[in-house]
Amino acid sequence: MEMIQYLIGSGEETILWWQAAVRATIVFFLAIIMVRLGGKRIFGKHTAFDIVLGIVLGSILGRTITGNAPFFASIIAAFTLVFLHWLMAVTSFRWDSVGDLVKGNFQILVKDGEIQWESMKRNHISERDLQEAIRLLGNGARLEEIKMAHYERSGDISIQIKD
Repeated sequence: MEMIQYLIGSGEETILWWQAAVRATIVFFLAIIMVRLGGKRIFGKHTAFDIVLGIVLGSILGRTITGNAPFFASIIAAFTLVFLHWLMAVTSFRWDSVGDLVKGNFQILVKDGEIQWESMKRNHISERDLQEAIRLLGNGARLEEIKMAHYERSGDISIQIKD
């Protein structure tokens, strides 16, 4: 145990530069394990549910590297958050109502070529944002040709063209 404290510092005093390097190395490999255990969702472009974990995990692990937080307690806290994220994702998969609560719902922005202005306003989506999403389709579609446009839980706008 003394050897471990020597390598990573005790956390009661300022850690040395090489102890920070040892901590960074350990945290790097543990973070890879955490991401692999948590799945690809953790740092993908998904919902606020996923993004919040990434931010909090980065904060905890950053403090762990710099010695501003107890090493082992922080690692345990980080693994706990990854486990809770995984558990919520599994629960959301099984029960849509939990998924809706944690991740939100999609919103209809366009229906049969008609902009749903109330939904656009509620979600702070401008007509220019919608036009950009249409252009990104790359097929030269016009608003009148859109069957449905959804503001997805991920923040993306998905578009279905009429037949």
